[in-house]
Amino acid sequence: MKATSFPLSDITDREIDLNDFAGANGFLFVREGVGFAAVGISARLGAHDARELLNSMEQSPTGLPIGVGPIMFGSIPFDTTRDADFILPTVTLCKTREGETWVTVIDDAPFPAVTERAPTAGNAQCTVRDGVAVPIYLKAVETARDAVRNGQLTKAVIARDVFVDSDTPVDIHALLLRLRASFGTSYRYSFDGFVGASPELLVAIHDDEISSNPLAGTTPRTGDPIKDEALAKQLLASTKNQIEHRVVIDMVHDTLLPHCSYLDWEEEPSVIQVANVQHLGTQLIGKLSEPRIHVLDAALALSPTPALGGFPREQALQLIAQHEGMDRDKYGGAIGWFDSRGNGVFAVAIRCAQFNDARTQARLFAGGGIVADSDPAEELAETQAKLQAMLAAIMRP
Repeated sequence: MKATSFPLSDITDREIDLNDFAGANGFLFVREGVGFAAVGISARLGAHDARELLNSMEQSPTGLPIGVGPIMFGSIPFDTTRDADFILPTVTLCKTREGETWVTVIDDAPFPAVTERAPTAGNAQCTVRDGVAVPIYLKAVETARDAVRNGQLTKAVIARDVFVDSDTPVDIHALLLRLRASFGTSYRYSFDGFVGASPELLVAIHDDEISSNPLAGTTPRTGDPIKDEALAKQLLASTKNQIEHRVVIDMVHDTLLPHCSYLDWEEEPSVIQVANVQHLGTQLIGKLSEPRIHVLDAALALSPTPALGGFPREQALQLIAQHEGMDRDKYGGAIGWFDSRGNGVFAVAIRCAQFNDARTQARLFAGGGIVADSDPAEELAETQAKLQAMLAAIMRP
Protein backbone atom coordinates (compact mmCIF):
# COMPACT_ATOMS: atom_id res chain seq x y z
CA MET A 1 0.00 0.00 0.00
CA LYS A 2 1.07 3.56 -0.72
CA ALA A 3 -0.07 6.76 0.97
CA THR A 4 0.16 10.08 -0.84
CA SER A 5 -0.36 13.41 0.92
CA PHE A 6 -0.79 16.93 -0.43
CA PRO A 7 -2.20 20.29 0.72
CA LEU A 8 -5.94 20.71 0.12
CA SER A 9 -5.12 23.89 -1.79
CA ASP A 10 -3.54 21.74 -4.53
CA ILE A 11 -7.00 20.62 -5.63
CA THR A 12 -9.41 23.33 -4.46
CA ASP A 13 -9.49 26.89 -3.12
CA ARG A 14 -12.54 25.99 -1.08
CA GLU A 15 -12.36 25.48 2.67
CA ILE A 16 -13.98 22.15 3.58
CA ASP A 17 -15.59 21.56 6.96
CA LEU A 18 -14.49 18.33 8.61
CA ASN A 19 -18.07 17.52 9.62
CA ASP A 20 -19.25 17.90 6.01
CA PHE A 21 -16.41 15.70 4.78
CA ALA A 22 -17.30 12.93 7.23
CA GLY A 23 -21.02 13.30 6.52
CA ALA A 24 -23.32 10.70 7.99
CA ASN A 25 -21.26 7.62 7.17
CA GLY A 26 -17.62 8.71 7.39
CA PHE A 27 -15.22 9.00 10.31
CA LEU A 28 -14.43 11.98 12.52
CA PHE A 29 -12.08 12.86 15.37
CA VAL A 30 -11.73 16.57 16.11
CA ARG A 31 -11.37 19.08 18.94
CA GLU A 32 -11.57 22.83 18.49
CA GLY A 33 -11.04 22.53 14.75
CA VAL A 34 -7.93 20.31 14.96
CA GLY A 35 -8.25 16.70 13.84
CA PHE A 36 -9.46 14.80 10.84
CA ALA A 37 -12.38 13.44 8.88
CA ALA A 38 -12.16 10.41 6.64
CA VAL A 39 -14.10 8.22 4.23
CA GLY A 40 -13.56 4.66 3.08
CA ILE A 41 -11.76 1.74 4.68
CA SER A 42 -8.56 0.41 3.07
CA ALA A 43 -7.78 -2.00 5.91
CA ARG A 44 -9.30 -3.10 9.21
CA LEU A 45 -7.00 -4.63 11.81
CA GLY A 46 -6.33 -5.25 15.47
CA ALA A 47 -3.82 -3.19 17.41
CA HIS A 48 -0.62 -5.12 16.58
CA ASP A 49 -1.37 -5.65 12.90
CA ALA A 50 -2.51 -2.04 12.45
CA ARG A 51 0.81 -0.80 13.76
CA GLU A 52 2.75 -3.23 11.58
CA LEU A 53 0.88 -2.18 8.44
CA LEU A 54 1.60 1.51 9.00
CA ASN A 55 5.28 0.75 9.52
CA SER A 56 5.43 -1.14 6.22
CA MET A 57 3.62 1.41 4.05
CA GLU A 58 5.25 3.61 1.45
CA GLN A 59 4.60 7.29 2.19
CA SER A 60 5.07 10.24 -0.10
CA PRO A 61 6.27 12.82 0.66
CA THR A 62 8.13 12.37 3.94
CA GLY A 63 8.74 14.92 6.69
CA LEU A 64 5.08 15.90 6.93
CA PRO A 65 3.46 17.72 9.86
CA ILE A 66 2.31 15.49 12.70
CA GLY A 67 -1.15 14.14 11.97
CA VAL A 68 -0.65 14.27 8.21
CA GLY A 69 -0.13 11.03 6.31
CA PRO A 70 -1.58 7.56 6.81
CA ILE A 71 -3.15 7.02 10.22
CA MET A 72 -4.99 4.29 12.04
CA PHE A 73 -8.24 5.34 13.68
CA GLY A 74 -10.31 3.24 16.00
CA SER A 75 -11.29 2.12 19.46
CA ILE A 76 -9.80 0.24 22.38
CA PRO A 77 -12.67 -1.59 24.12
CA PHE A 78 -13.30 -1.43 27.84
CA ASP A 79 -12.74 -5.19 28.18
CA THR A 80 -8.95 -5.60 28.24
CA THR A 81 -9.21 -9.20 26.96
CA ARG A 82 -10.60 -8.00 23.61
CA ASP A 83 -8.47 -6.66 20.78
CA ALA A 84 -8.71 -3.09 19.58
CA ASP A 85 -10.45 -2.26 16.30
CA PHE A 86 -8.61 0.07 13.90
CA ILE A 87 -9.19 1.17 10.32
CA LEU A 88 -6.86 2.67 7.73
CA PRO A 89 -9.06 5.34 6.10
CA THR A 90 -8.94 5.54 2.31
CA VAL A 91 -9.14 9.34 2.11
CA THR A 92 -8.34 11.57 5.08
CA LEU A 93 -8.76 15.32 5.45
CA CYS A 94 -6.56 16.59 8.29
CA LYS A 95 -6.47 20.00 9.95
CA THR A 96 -3.26 20.45 11.93
CA ARG A 97 -2.74 22.52 15.05
CA GLU A 98 -0.54 24.78 12.90
CA GLY A 99 -3.63 25.67 10.86
CA GLU A 100 -2.80 23.69 7.72
CA THR A 101 -5.23 21.44 5.83
CA TRP A 102 -3.89 18.30 4.16
CA VAL A 103 -5.30 15.38 2.20
CA THR A 104 -3.97 11.81 2.35
CA VAL A 105 -5.14 9.14 -0.09
CA ILE A 106 -4.36 5.43 -0.15
CA ASP A 107 -3.34 3.88 -3.48
CA ASP A 108 -4.33 6.99 -5.47
CA ALA A 109 -7.97 6.92 -4.37
CA PRO A 110 -10.03 9.82 -5.80
CA PHE A 111 -11.00 12.76 -3.63
CA PRO A 112 -14.76 12.56 -3.01
CA ALA A 113 -17.33 15.23 -3.72
CA VAL A 114 -18.28 17.11 -0.54
CA THR A 115 -21.63 18.77 0.06
CA GLU A 116 -21.90 21.57 2.60
CA ARG A 117 -24.88 21.00 4.86
CA ALA A 118 -26.57 22.83 7.68
CA PRO A 119 -28.11 20.95 10.62
CA THR A 120 -31.47 19.50 9.69
CA ALA A 121 -34.52 19.96 11.85
CA GLY A 122 -35.52 16.61 13.22
CA ASN A 123 -39.11 15.42 13.44
CA ALA A 124 -38.46 11.92 14.73
CA GLN A 125 -40.49 10.51 17.57
CA CYS A 126 -38.16 9.01 20.19
CA THR A 127 -38.70 6.89 23.26
CA VAL A 128 -36.18 6.24 26.03
CA ARG A 129 -35.97 3.04 28.05
CA ASP A 130 -33.54 1.59 30.57
CA GLY A 131 -31.00 -1.01 29.58
CA VAL A 132 -29.79 -2.19 32.97
CA ALA A 133 -32.74 -1.90 35.35
CA VAL A 134 -32.32 0.85 37.93
CA PRO A 135 -32.61 -1.56 40.93
CA ILE A 136 -29.75 -3.64 39.50
CA TYR A 137 -27.66 -0.50 39.06
CA LEU A 138 -28.36 0.68 42.61
CA LYS A 139 -27.47 -2.74 44.01
CA ALA A 140 -24.19 -2.71 42.07
CA VAL A 141 -23.37 0.71 43.55
CA GLU A 142 -24.03 -0.62 47.05
CA THR A 143 -21.83 -3.65 46.37
CA ALA A 144 -18.98 -1.47 45.13
CA ARG A 145 -19.33 0.91 48.07
CA ASP A 146 -19.24 -1.98 50.54
CA ALA A 147 -16.13 -3.39 48.84
CA VAL A 148 -14.40 -0.04 49.32
CA ARG A 149 -15.49 0.19 52.95
CA ASN A 150 -14.20 -3.34 53.55
CA GLY A 151 -10.80 -2.46 52.14
CA GLN A 152 -11.08 -4.64 49.03
CA LEU A 153 -10.97 -1.66 46.66
CA THR A 154 -10.08 2.01 46.66
CA LYS A 155 -12.62 2.84 43.97
CA ALA A 156 -14.88 1.16 41.40
CA VAL A 157 -16.85 2.77 38.58
CA ILE A 158 -20.41 1.51 38.11
CA ALA A 159 -22.24 2.46 34.91
CA ARG A 160 -25.63 1.90 33.34
CA ASP A 161 -27.11 2.19 29.86
CA VAL A 162 -30.31 3.48 28.29
CA PHE A 163 -31.75 2.95 24.82
CA VAL A 164 -33.25 5.58 22.55
CA ASP A 165 -35.60 4.22 19.87
CA SER A 166 -36.47 6.49 16.95
CA ASP A 167 -39.23 6.00 14.38
CA THR A 168 -36.89 7.38 11.66
CA PRO A 169 -33.10 7.09 11.18
CA VAL A 170 -31.04 9.61 13.15
CA ASP A 171 -28.94 11.92 10.95
CA ILE A 172 -25.40 11.38 12.29
CA HIS A 173 -24.07 14.42 10.41
CA ALA A 174 -26.66 16.69 12.03
CA LEU A 175 -25.98 15.08 15.42
CA LEU A 176 -22.25 15.86 15.11
CA LEU A 177 -23.01 19.47 14.24
CA ARG A 178 -25.23 19.77 17.32
CA LEU A 179 -22.46 18.30 19.46
CA ARG A 180 -20.03 20.85 18.01
CA ALA A 181 -22.36 23.68 18.99
CA SER A 182 -22.68 22.43 22.58
CA PHE A 183 -19.38 20.60 23.16
CA GLY A 184 -16.85 22.35 20.92
CA THR A 185 -14.02 21.94 23.43
CA SER A 186 -14.57 18.16 23.66
CA TYR A 187 -13.15 15.47 21.40
CA ARG A 188 -15.99 14.77 18.97
CA TYR A 189 -15.83 11.42 17.25
CA SER A 190 -17.71 9.15 14.89
CA PHE A 191 -16.59 5.59 14.26
CA ASP A 192 -18.94 2.98 12.80
CA GLY A 193 -22.01 4.39 14.52
CA PHE A 194 -20.13 5.03 17.75
CA VAL A 195 -20.61 8.77 18.24
CA GLY A 196 -19.75 11.06 21.10
CA ALA A 197 -18.12 14.15 22.56
CA SER A 198 -15.54 13.28 25.20
CA PRO A 199 -14.13 16.02 27.43
CA GLU A 200 -11.35 13.72 28.69
CA LEU A 201 -7.93 13.31 27.08
CA LEU A 202 -6.50 9.88 27.86
CA VAL A 203 -3.09 10.48 26.26
CA ALA A 204 -1.55 12.44 23.40
CA ILE A 205 1.97 12.31 21.98
CA HIS A 206 3.23 15.08 19.71
CA ASP A 207 6.90 14.49 18.87
CA ASP A 208 8.59 14.30 22.30
CA GLU A 209 5.70 15.84 24.27
CA ILE A 210 3.23 13.64 26.14
CA SER A 211 0.07 14.88 27.83
CA SER A 212 -3.02 13.64 29.62
CA ASN A 213 -5.98 15.38 31.26
CA PRO A 214 -7.87 12.94 33.49
CA LEU A 215 -11.29 13.89 34.81
CA ALA A 216 -12.95 12.41 37.89
CA GLY A 217 -15.46 13.96 40.26
CA THR A 218 -18.64 15.48 38.85
CA THR A 219 -21.36 17.98 39.71
CA PRO A 220 -24.20 19.35 37.52
CA ARG A 221 -24.38 22.67 35.69
CA THR A 222 -27.64 24.58 36.01
CA GLY A 223 -27.12 27.38 33.50
CA ASP A 224 -27.16 29.91 36.33
CA PRO A 225 -23.59 31.28 36.76
CA ILE A 226 -24.02 31.98 40.47
CA LYS A 227 -25.41 28.52 41.23
CA ASP A 228 -22.78 26.86 39.03
CA GLU A 229 -19.98 28.70 40.83
CA ALA A 230 -21.36 27.50 44.17
CA LEU A 231 -21.56 23.93 42.87
CA ALA A 232 -17.99 24.17 41.60
CA LYS A 233 -16.77 25.29 45.03
CA GLN A 234 -18.63 22.39 46.63
CA LEU A 235 -17.01 20.01 44.12
CA LEU A 236 -13.52 21.28 44.97
CA ALA A 237 -14.27 20.97 48.71
CA SER A 238 -15.78 17.48 48.45
CA THR A 239 -13.62 14.84 50.15
CA LYS A 240 -15.44 12.10 48.23
CA ASN A 241 -14.72 13.70 44.85
CA GLN A 242 -11.13 14.60 45.75
CA ILE A 243 -10.42 10.97 46.71
CA GLU A 244 -12.01 9.75 43.50
CA HIS A 245 -9.90 12.19 41.49
CA ARG A 246 -6.61 11.49 43.25
CA VAL A 247 -6.85 7.75 42.55
CA VAL A 248 -7.01 8.49 38.83
CA ILE A 249 -4.20 11.06 38.81
CA ASP A 250 -1.84 8.80 40.73
CA MET A 251 -2.40 5.90 38.33
CA VAL A 252 -1.90 8.02 35.20
CA HIS A 253 1.19 9.69 36.67
CA ASP A 254 2.77 6.40 37.79
CA THR A 255 2.08 4.77 34.41
CA LEU A 256 3.58 7.58 32.30
CA LEU A 257 6.49 8.70 34.51
CA PRO A 258 8.88 5.80 33.64
CA HIS A 259 8.73 6.93 29.99
CA CYS A 260 9.46 10.60 30.70
CA SER A 261 12.50 12.71 31.45
CA TYR A 262 10.05 14.88 33.37
CA LEU A 263 6.29 14.88 33.97
CA ASP A 264 4.62 17.95 35.43
CA TRP A 265 1.10 18.13 36.79
CA GLU A 266 -1.09 20.72 38.46
CA GLU A 267 -0.80 20.68 42.24
CA GLU A 268 -4.56 21.07 42.67
CA PRO A 269 -7.35 20.03 40.29
CA SER A 270 -9.29 22.65 38.40
CA VAL A 271 -12.97 22.65 37.49
CA ILE A 272 -13.64 21.72 33.86
CA GLN A 273 -17.03 22.86 32.59
CA VAL A 274 -18.90 21.27 29.70
CA ALA A 275 -22.44 22.00 28.62
CA ASN A 276 -24.26 19.94 31.24
CA VAL A 277 -21.80 19.06 34.03
CA GLN A 278 -18.61 20.16 35.78
CA HIS A 279 -15.63 17.89 36.46
CA LEU A 280 -12.47 17.94 38.50
CA GLY A 281 -9.56 17.84 36.05
CA THR A 282 -5.78 17.75 36.30
CA GLN A 283 -3.47 18.28 33.34
CA LEU A 284 -0.22 16.33 33.08
CA ILE A 285 2.46 17.34 30.55
CA GLY A 286 5.88 15.78 30.14
CA LYS A 287 8.83 15.22 27.85
CA LEU A 288 9.46 11.70 26.61
CA SER A 289 12.76 9.99 27.24
CA GLU A 290 14.44 7.70 24.69
CA PRO A 291 13.38 5.25 23.40
CA ARG A 292 10.02 6.99 23.10
CA ILE A 293 6.89 5.11 23.98
CA HIS A 294 4.36 4.72 21.15
CA VAL A 295 1.04 6.47 21.83
CA LEU A 296 -0.79 3.17 21.23
CA ASP A 297 1.28 1.47 23.93
CA ALA A 298 0.56 4.35 26.29
CA ALA A 299 -3.17 4.17 25.59
CA LEU A 300 -3.25 0.41 26.11
CA ALA A 301 -1.35 0.76 29.38
CA LEU A 302 -3.71 3.45 30.70
CA SER A 303 -7.07 2.13 29.51
CA PRO A 304 -9.33 1.70 31.33
CA THR A 305 -8.15 4.29 33.84
CA PRO A 306 -9.58 4.35 37.36
CA ALA A 307 -11.92 7.08 36.06
CA LEU A 308 -13.81 4.34 34.16
CA GLY A 309 -12.72 1.12 35.84
CA GLY A 310 -11.42 1.54 39.35
CA PHE A 311 -8.45 0.72 41.54
CA PRO A 312 -6.82 -1.70 41.99
CA ARG A 313 -7.65 -2.33 38.34
CA GLU A 314 -8.06 -6.10 38.23
CA GLN A 315 -10.20 -6.30 41.36
CA ALA A 316 -12.37 -3.41 40.19
CA LEU A 317 -12.85 -4.88 36.73
CA GLN A 318 -13.81 -8.22 38.27
CA LEU A 319 -16.45 -6.56 40.45
CA ILE A 320 -17.82 -4.64 37.45
CA ALA A 321 -18.06 -7.83 35.38
CA GLN A 322 -19.89 -9.64 38.16
CA HIS A 323 -22.36 -6.97 39.25
CA GLU A 324 -22.87 -4.24 36.65
CA GLY A 325 -25.10 -6.38 34.45
CA MET A 326 -24.07 -5.19 30.97
CA ASP A 327 -21.38 -5.39 28.29
CA ARG A 328 -19.80 -1.94 27.95
CA ASP A 329 -18.26 -2.72 24.53
CA LYS A 330 -16.50 0.50 23.40
CA TYR A 331 -17.81 2.66 26.26
CA GLY A 332 -15.19 3.32 28.92
CA GLY A 333 -12.29 2.35 26.68
CA ALA A 334 -10.50 4.75 24.35
CA ILE A 335 -11.09 6.27 20.91
CA GLY A 336 -8.38 7.87 18.81
CA TRP A 337 -5.63 7.63 16.21
CA PHE A 338 -1.92 7.00 15.73
CA ASP A 339 0.64 7.35 12.96
CA SER A 340 3.76 5.41 11.95
CA ARG A 341 5.99 7.60 14.13
CA GLY A 342 4.11 6.86 17.36
CA ASN A 343 2.28 10.18 17.52
CA GLY A 344 -1.44 10.36 18.11
CA VAL A 345 -4.32 11.26 20.37
CA PHE A 346 -6.69 9.06 22.38
CA ALA A 347 -9.72 10.31 24.29
CA VAL A 348 -11.62 8.36 26.92
CA ALA A 349 -14.72 6.90 25.25
CA ILE A 350 -17.44 8.64 27.26
CA ARG A 351 -20.49 10.87 26.54
CA CYS A 352 -21.26 8.51 23.70
CA ALA A 353 -23.92 6.56 21.86
CA GLN A 354 -23.65 3.34 19.87
CA PHE A 355 -26.13 3.33 16.98
CA ASN A 356 -27.45 0.25 15.21
CA ASP A 357 -26.84 -0.10 11.47
CA ALA A 358 -30.26 1.36 10.64
CA ARG A 359 -29.54 4.39 12.90
CA THR A 360 -32.97 3.91 14.52
CA GLN A 361 -31.66 2.85 17.92
CA ALA A 362 -28.93 4.32 20.11
CA ARG A 363 -27.43 2.88 23.26
CA LEU A 364 -26.15 5.53 25.70
CA PHE A 365 -23.92 5.05 28.74
CA ALA A 366 -23.02 6.90 31.92
CA GLY A 367 -21.31 5.97 35.17
CA GLY A 368 -19.61 7.31 38.24
CA GLY A 369 -16.82 6.48 40.64
CA ILE A 370 -17.87 4.71 43.82
CA VAL A 371 -15.92 5.28 47.04
CA ALA A 372 -16.71 4.79 50.72
CA ASP A 373 -18.95 7.86 51.00
CA SER A 374 -20.95 7.23 47.82
CA ASP A 375 -24.73 7.42 48.05
CA PRO A 376 -26.61 5.24 45.48
CA ALA A 377 -29.35 7.82 44.89
CA GLU A 378 -26.79 10.56 44.29
CA GLU A 379 -24.85 8.31 41.93
CA LEU A 380 -28.03 7.63 39.95
CA ALA A 381 -28.64 11.37 39.69
CA GLU A 382 -25.07 11.85 38.41
CA THR A 383 -25.62 9.33 35.61
CA GLN A 384 -28.85 11.07 34.67
CA ALA A 385 -26.99 14.39 34.40
CA LYS A 386 -24.26 12.85 32.27
CA LEU A 387 -26.77 11.16 29.95
CA GLN A 388 -28.44 14.48 29.14
CA ALA A 389 -25.63 15.50 26.78
CA MET A 390 -26.27 12.80 24.21
CA LEU A 391 -30.00 12.53 24.89
CA ALA A 392 -30.49 16.20 24.08
CA ALA A 393 -28.31 16.03 20.97
CA ILE A 394 -30.19 13.01 19.61
CA MET A 395 -33.71 14.06 20.51
CA ARG A 396 -33.47 17.81 19.90
CA PRO A 397 -35.91 18.96 17.17
